[in-house]
Amino acid sequence: MRAMKAGTNLEKVLRSGAFAVTAEIGPPKGAVAAVVKRKADLLKGSCDAYNVTDNQTAIVRMSSLAGCVMLKEAGLDPVMQIVVRDRNRIAIQSDILGAVALGIGNFLCLSGDHQRFGNHPQAKGVFDIESIQLIQTFKNLRDEGRFISGDEISGEMPLFIGAAANPFADPVDFRVARLAKKVRAGADFIQTQAVYDVERFATWMKGVRQLGLHKEVYILAGLIPPKSIGMARYMRDYVPGIHVPDEIIERLENADDVKEEGQKITLELIEALEEIEGLSGIHIMAVGWEEAVPHIVAKAGLLPRPVV
Repeated sequence: MRAMKAGTNLEKVLRSGAFAVTAEIGPPKGAVAAVVKRKADLLKGSCDAYNVTDNQTAIVRMSSLAGCVMLKEAGLDPVMQIVVRDRNRIAIQSDILGAVALGIGNFLCLSGDHQRFGNHPQAKGVFDIESIQLIQTFKNLRDEGRFISGDEISGEMPLFIGAAANPFADPVDFRVARLAKKVRAGADFIQTQAVYDVERFATWMKGVRQLGLHKEVYILAGLIPPKSIGMARYMRDYVPGIHVPDEIIERLENADDVKEEGQKITLELIEALEEIEGLSGIHIMAVGWEEAVPHIVAKAGLLPRPVV
């Protein structure tokens, strides 16, 4: 195994035992760098690391790599998302090398939303490797210094490897086993699908603890602050693996200020999640509502962020 350089800020915070906070920054449907820089300025200091999504919902956007470089230049610790939908193993490994050369160290391995849901439904899905194989690819690059082909890599590959987990997707009984496969493949940290039902999430975490996985991987619970009733209903009715209880829908329907109630719900979720044994942090996915993140983190008592 190769000696690695000092880790990313996210890695240091998690290894210190602090409760980590990460967020997402969605790149624009264009080449306007100011959009990313504005979001970076807005979120700077409120989180430990910031995901840049990779053509989320299969809609063409500025590349995650470009967005991560901009965040790095702004003094933020980026998390580069990589989906297997759009690239074969040659392109994936090439992008990883380029990202490391540009100082990016956090990566999130994903399958990617199917292209039929995006703005190019006729696009050909690549899926040369799947998400667990992608995790293994990162691990081999870092620990063995070798490409998938077996050829040796020149230089160090300081990678902090992330993966996603969906505690609520069917079949629910296999969710913990699926996580165990990703941990064995080499995942260092996990970001989950959005949590609205803390009781069901706590049940999943109990299974995680029973296998001792919380001691092998850092788990960050996903949160999507609901900013409208329509958004909450859409997630309940159409987004696989997200369980939005009727109680939350009713609260938003009866609220005088839906956005304020959405933040209040998120704060209550954070308070409950902090009590779950084995949880290492939260991942806030404020879709198109990035300005809410600093307020939520502050009101949750999670500022200032640790300096490690």
